[in-house]
Amino acid sequence: MGAPFARAQLRPLSEAPVLEWEIRWDITDSERIRIILATAAALGSLALLRRGEAASPLRLETLELEGGVLHWSGLTVDPGAEAWEVEVFGHGCVYRMLLSGEPAEPGTWVTPLPRQLIQVRRRAHRRAPAPLDLRVRLPLPGWLGRERDAVDVSLHGMALRLGAGERLSPGRVLQPIELRTVAGEVLSLRGEVRHVSDRADGELQCGLLVTPLTAEDSERWQALVARALHPTTCVDGARAEEQWRLFIDSGYFNLAGRSAEDFESRRRSFIELGRQAGSMGSVLTEVVWPSEHGVEATLSAMKPYRSVWMVHQLARRQDATRFERLKGQMLRELYVHCVEHAQRDSGFRWFAAYIESTVPFTYRSHVGFADRMAATGRTLMLPMRMIDVECGHSPALPSTGLELGPATEAERRLLVERIALTRPACYAEALDLRLETLDLRDVTRAWQTVGLERERHLLVAREGAKPVAVAVLESGPPGTNPFGLLDSVRVFALSPRARQAYPALMDGARRWFADRGRDGFTFLAEEAGDVESSGLHDPAPDAKPYLWLIPADLAPEFLEHIHEQTAPRPLSHPQKELS
Repeated sequence: MGAPFARAQLRPLSEAPVLEWEIRWDITDSERIRIILATAAALGSLALLRRGEAASPLRLETLELEGGVLHWSGLTVDPGAEAWEVEVFGHGCVYRMLLSGEPAEPGTWVTPLPRQLIQVRRRAHRRAPAPLDLRVRLPLPGWLGRERDAVDVSLHGMALRLGAGERLSPGRVLQPIELRTVAGEVLSLRGEVRHVSDRADGELQCGLLVTPLTAEDSERWQALVARALHPTTCVDGARAEEQWRLFIDSGYFNLAGRSAEDFESRRRSFIELGRQAGSMGSVLTEVVWPSEHGVEATLSAMKPYRSVWMVHQLARRQDATRFERLKGQMLRELYVHCVEHAQRDSGFRWFAAYIESTVPFTYRSHVGFADRMAATGRTLMLPMRMIDVECGHSPALPSTGLELGPATEAERRLLVERIALTRPACYAEALDLRLETLDLRDVTRAWQTVGLERERHLLVAREGAKPVAVAVLESGPPGTNPFGLLDSVRVFALSPRARQAYPALMDGARRWFADRGRDGFTFLAEEAGDVESSGLHDPAPDAKPYLWLIPADLAPEFLEHIHEQTAPRPLSHPQKELS
């Protein structure tokens, strides 16, 4: 990907704001151009031929991989034109290009790959066609009682069809706009007219920036938009038991050398929490792709830290031959739903996952995107080892002369300083390991608001009065994740003798989690040798887990990457499929 145009300045790290203006990228890498257009052809993406303000639809039928030739249908160009402007739509963006070529057969043209694409992203939130049952009334003299048709909706916007002779000026505020559904729901919005446009068919459309008037209106509006954006996925929690069965059938429980029997004790808490997840959207969501046969695929997202949304527990039925052609679509729509759920949160600054890089799809999607964006310096791939530690098995420890206790204020400051010296800035910010966020106060309050627990404790090992090492202990509600990702321990060295203290810190962690009714926790070992120094062993040494982290303003580009990785394999020419 080339440099962005000067129209929008991208700020580093989490300071980049939510995109509310136009951003353009100049793409000149031939391989990226090939991938983008191959994806558009495979997904049947909308394309337009531009002639000034006018536009006519066309279709990119195929991309011949060997010769880099594009086949278009519906392309009618002006005689004598040397080049013409074409737009191809991606996920939430448009790719513009100049093409030239020659007719192949009646109604079709053949063109070489363009040397340059201009990627344009105009808004932060995707639009979707409005529900057919939606009725809109505007508070205007003489218009009262006359319903308008909604064209499309997004989290902060709506487009309406206007009648002949009806005009509204940009900047005009309409309040209240009343929305009614066929189910009888009523909600009120404040609307600001952003534009009125004449369509090619003579129709007038009005674009509104909308804000729900009450908390209840906001909840109903978000639910309405979510149904429009995600018609094939659900988050109501009604299929929690089917999710658990999917984890078994898909082999999800076999990751890291485990088996389904190892998780049976966590089944009840997972299902109980899952049934309530639909009302806990401020901190978590569990997305499923259902069919008449049950849940075919699932992906969840949670907000474990103040500004981080993390995706986890991806599973897809492996024997679903009846949905073979939809497997890519399932994965694509699950990721889109989770990311767009996170984008509804005004505090969203980081997008994260604990990934197992030996899983092929995970490697292509998460590792592949991090590699693609590596030159920006704005992604993190932190290798680690994730070890399950049982609370009931504590080995006899030799006397070390160490004492354990909660961190003092001076030790908290020392920990933050060491993390700043040994970890990237994005790590400390995203995981709330800076002084002002170290106690997880804001996070704890957010989880408690929906009736869930979240806690952090700093356990320090001292030699006399000198701190040697610290363990960061975190707990979360049982059932959030079968692997217990929120019940975790990290260790940080505060002196050269730190590793001698790790076994004692692990023993202290066992007691802390046992006091909270846990049977175990996950040790997130981030330094080579930490597992062995802690008196533990890795049952899956061939696993290669990472903490994967990107800033939230790259999430739209990540979704574009997911579309590329889940698109059907392209056709090399109209009659022969790529082998």
